[in-house]
Amino acid sequence: MIRIGVDFGGTKIEAAALGPDGAFLARVRAPNPGDYDEAVGAVRDLVLEAEREAGATGASVGMGVPGSVSPVTGRIRNANSTWMNGCPFKEDVERALDRPIRLQNDANCFALSEAVDGAGAGANVVFGAILGTGCGGGVVLRGQALEGRNGIAGEWGHGPLPWPTREEHQAHKCWCGRTDCLETWVSGSAFREDYERSTGLKADGRAIIERVKAGEAAAEACLDRYIDRLGRALAAMCNLLDPDVIVLGGGMSNVEALYERVPPVVAHYAFTDQFTTPIVPAKYGDSSGVRGAAWLWPLDR
Repeated sequence: MIRIGVDFGGTKIEAAALGPDGAFLARVRAPNPGDYDEAVGAVRDLVLEAEREAGATGASVGMGVPGSVSPVTGRIRNANSTWMNGCPFKEDVERALDRPIRLQNDANCFALSEAVDGAGAGANVVFGAILGTGCGGGVVLRGQALEGRNGIAGEWGHGPLPWPTREEHQAHKCWCGRTDCLETWVSGSAFREDYERSTGLKADGRAIIERVKAGEAAAEACLDRYIDRLGRALAAMCNLLDPDVIVLGGGMSNVEALYERVPPVVAHYAFTDQFTTPIVPAKYGDSSGVRGAAWLWPLDR
């Protein structure tokens, strides 16, 4: 049996066909056109091409998207690709493909991939945190992605930064309309913006980390602030969820210093006398989203 996963990103859309063992049989991608009708058509074309390359027909289709589907209206809401909001995306893709699909938040798909056979395999509760252009979270409980009654389980990126300093209070407007969401503090974009604010210089995340390694004081201070903020954010999540493992994805997950330096910060803020939860990088990296989307359909469908 073949499953197809679709990772609907802000800049690209990827479709992949997976065999029963999780191995890739086909992978195709295209730029996200940024137009609703064209995007529906692009998803259809990519799924059909992935099927063709995998030698399959009528494969199951799961999709990870920014935002989530409202259980009230059935339409997309909370997507940072704001042109999707208010649209019946799931229904329109189902109509274009002439089959049912399963659709969840992209961070849920990331967490599901890592929980099934990735860095969180075998764990009862997995929290996946995406630290990229934006910031998102997903929860997997006993091998199932948790959506919640209102479809917002794991929406970690749009909670407030915990234990803010005076300088951090009411500092940043988020695209969602609120102030000081985690996305404005612990995303990869926030890391770059913090460096620019403190130095007046523009640099991408990789360049800033290279400057840390070279001993640049401003870059080191920027990373110190980021680690403290990420540790506080994860500690607040642990106080509520207490997962068995935390898996990091997105561009900032490639910063090796996080895995040594963030756990002590979490231990300091978490409401516990010990903190032993592993914080680990994603096994499948950028592939986790499309793999997790495919895993939305179980083996025994």
